[in-house]
Amino acid sequence: MITYLPKEISVPEVQRLLQGGIGPRPIALVSTISKDGINNLSPFSFYNVFGANPPVIAFSPSRRGRDGSFKDTYLNLVETKECVVQAVTYSMVEQVSLASTEYERAIDEFVKSGLTPINSDLVKPKRVKESPFQMECKLIDMISYGNGGASANLAVCEIIKFHVYEELFVNGNIHPNKIDLVARMSGDFYCRAFGDNVFEVEKPLAKKGIGYDQIPDFIKNSNIYSANNLGKFGNIEIIPSENAVTDYIEEVRQSTIIQSDYLRNSFEEYLTQRDFTKMLQIVLVNSSLSPSDKKQMLERTAKVALESNQTEIAWKIALFAGRDNG
Repeated sequence: MITYLPKEISVPEVQRLLQGGIGPRPIALVSTISKDGINNLSPFSFYNVFGANPPVIAFSPSRRGRDGSFKDTYLNLVETKECVVQAVTYSMVEQVSLASTEYERAIDEFVKSGLTPINSDLVKPKRVKESPFQMECKLIDMISYGNGGASANLAVCEIIKFHVYEELFVNGNIHPNKIDLVARMSGDFYCRAFGDNVFEVEKPLAKKGIGYDQIPDFIKNSNIYSANNLGKFGNIEIIPSENAVTDYIEEVRQSTIIQSDYLRNSFEEYLTQRDFTKMLQIVLVNSSLSPSDKKQMLERTAKVALESNQTEIAWKIALFAGRDNG
């Protein structure tokens, strides 16, 4: 592993490390207005949410790296104490990139980017029509750290009004595939939070998982399960009993209609299909398997069940794999 002391490398090198190692970073598309009424629009990826009561977000309109001068967003915020922060979606990412160009202060980035300004309700800065998620904000505090190029200016803002497209919601939550957000990575790279790039991990909020330390050694020592798999195993509240394992295995065995004359090829086919039930059926009817082969196939089956969010079933298969085949 390479190590760095920030004071011993250049500021651009520090910046590249931060942008490459901290991400994907959400993008705040910030609209401000000068005291002379000139619109400004600029994206910032040093940004996040920090509380809900009151709703507080913060982003950093840092000093320019080349000369340490203040950006227009910073100057406008200090003057007017208002902004609108928008989410950036995939359909608008090229226009947002264009808005990041360092134009003169008298230039309106709405005009340059082609994004559409619409009036806000409670603040003077315009909203961006193309964004499906908009927040009218008041500046709470501007905290500066350093006077040199790329020094942080932390703009802490309270959200005073949300504007959200109704079609984003699924069961009361904004669904990732509906909003289609993008995020910043290193260099010119972006990340799109959509489709197969989005997944669910159950939060242990209303329950207490058993933890990694309570997972049996024969599961932890398997070369089939990944560290992520073991973390998911540890998130169950109660390990299934021996009787529960037996009942499940017998239930699957009784439902088995697969004949043993095409077993091994079918196992791989069902693995590709992520059909852990049929994978298990094949293992149960194949009497020619060696103990080590049977254990490995059962563990691969448990892994598929686990990655299909069937944690209890995965536990039963994993326990069965270790019961007679360890």
